[in-house]
Amino acid sequence: MIAKRKQKDWNSIKTNDSWQIFKVMSEFVEGFEKLNKIGPSVTIFGSARTKPGTKHYKLAQKVAKKLAKAGFGIITGGGPGIMEAANKGAQKGQNASTGLGINLPFEQGANPYIDHDKLVEFNYFFVRKVMFVKYAQAFVVMPGGFGTLDELFEAITLIQTKKINRFPVILFDTKFWGGLIDWIKETMRDEYGYISPNDLDLIHLTDDPDEVLKIIEDFYKKQNLSPNF
Repeated sequence: MIAKRKQKDWNSIKTNDSWQIFKVMSEFVEGFEKLNKIGPSVTIFGSARTKPGTKHYKLAQKVAKKLAKAGFGIITGGGPGIMEAANKGAQKGQNASTGLGINLPFEQGANPYIDHDKLVEFNYFFVRKVMFVKYAQAFVVMPGGFGTLDELFEAITLIQTKKINRFPVILFDTKFWGGLIDWIKETMRDEYGYISPNDLDLIHLTDDPDEVLKIIEDFYKKQNLSPNF
């Protein structure tokens, strides 16, 4: 009797797992339908804990505004902090301001600077990350925590393994990111040889909002490519 009950419970779990596929599919469909209309865009990452008025908040807004004025929409995770600053900069630069939110029990909802028709809410991190990569011509990575690092290294891995076409990955703030870059060079690359000598060419490091735009524009000129929209 106990064995039959366990088998029944296991079958129920398997059925629920199968139906979950449709939930995942629905998120992909909604994301694709909304985002294939946004035009050339740059994804900006960074900490949700960054407070308005702080140095990094102001810089993220400045970078986003500059990119928006140059013709790029802005994509963020849709929340507060750096994401809010970047969406605000996009609107001030009068270009598309997109937010890809994630449903979490301990975070606020979407920030108020996302265009009303460009907000997509996700339950699954992996679906959301696909959207970040698929619809971005570049990543600008501001200071952040584990989530920011996750998104950064996933993008670098996909480019390194040629699963996606290369695009600029720009780390903003040399003081914040310098120690990580030094460790990657000295330990990961030179001491252990766990990455190729030229893998660090995939990453740019800067403190200058003007250089962010120049890196992106020069990349597409040099590669003789146009943005993917």
